[in-house]
Amino acid sequence: MTQPRYTPLAHSLPASVPFVGPETQERQRGAAFTARLGANENIFGPSPKAIAAMQASLDEIWKYGDAESHDLRQALAAHHGVAPQNIMIGEGIDGLLGYLVRLLIGEGDAVVTSLGAYPTFNYHVAGFGGVLHTVPYQNDHEDPAALFAKAAEVDAKLVYLANPDNPMGSWHSGADLLAAMDALPEGCLLLLDEAYIDCAPDGTALPIDINDPRVIRTRTFSKAYGMAGARVGYVLAEAGLVSAFNKVRNHFGMNRTAQIGALAALQDQAWLAEVLGRIATARNRIAQIARDNGLTPLPSATNFVAIDCGADGAFAKSVLEGLVDQGVFVRMPFAAPQNRCIRVSCGPEDQLDAFARALPLALERARNG
Repeated sequence: MTQPRYTPLAHSLPASVPFVGPETQERQRGAAFTARLGANENIFGPSPKAIAAMQASLDEIWKYGDAESHDLRQALAAHHGVAPQNIMIGEGIDGLLGYLVRLLIGEGDAVVTSLGAYPTFNYHVAGFGGVLHTVPYQNDHEDPAALFAKAAEVDAKLVYLANPDNPMGSWHSGADLLAAMDALPEGCLLLLDEAYIDCAPDGTALPIDINDPRVIRTRTFSKAYGMAGARVGYVLAEAGLVSAFNKVRNHFGMNRTAQIGALAALQDQAWLAEVLGRIATARNRIAQIARDNGLTPLPSATNFVAIDCGADGAFAKSVLEGLVDQGVFVRMPFAAPQNRCIRVSCGPEDQLDAFARALPLALERARNG
């Protein structure tokens, strides 16, 4: 029987995904989750103005989206005080990561990231045959000095760093990162993932000239703007690098309704401010729930809180399973020593109430084996 003739690289890769989605888990357990607190979605939702704009656009859903995302790109340029040529919009940060890796990484090319950092990036690197080199976290923070030193050691073409970080919620000041970039080796591009930057303290964003060729930054409407399902992300970079995305991107990959919704969300900064306040309140509530149960919440500059369960990864996994069995969806880091933690997304009071009820039982089960 005739079979597809896969490339040797494709033959070598496992048919796996970086994350098992909550819907998959619900099908496996035969019941919906009571609290969906594991995917770092903004459960508070998007701007009502964004919802209205998307609803009003549906009679034109028969049209492809604008291949240049012109209106949204112009608005983002004005918002950031840069030229439209410095921005590329794509199908979430995940899609843009894939395009960037495709542009830069061939078989055998070295790439550097932190051990336990965002796994979808690693997935793209593997898919194009790159060789991934990792450095450990330092005190639950990604370590820019170690990342850049490793990049020099292995002649990396690309180094990935998230600020604020997922899965730990930690962060560096933008000024400290800029100073650390003095050690970024020649010919190595810093991919700075700023997905959570809207939730972070002032001074966290990298204060760098938009045309500095050493760095490309990613931003998203999936987190603070509450539009994860719409898949709208963008990069900020030097115009030549931005233009290079046109070599490989899906030019009609952006959904028309998503473009319209993101534009309306960007224009409703009052709603964003309200949601950021709710996220801050929820972070405090999650931290208090952790402390009430004898656990240690880590400081967070994101829309989630990592909670140190006080033991090893096996214990944290048992706690996680106990929560899932009670209908509370959370996740945990996958690499030691960060996997001593569980990670809980911010959400409304009723979902955090469910977490507060479930956590003592999950801990009891984990401690009793």
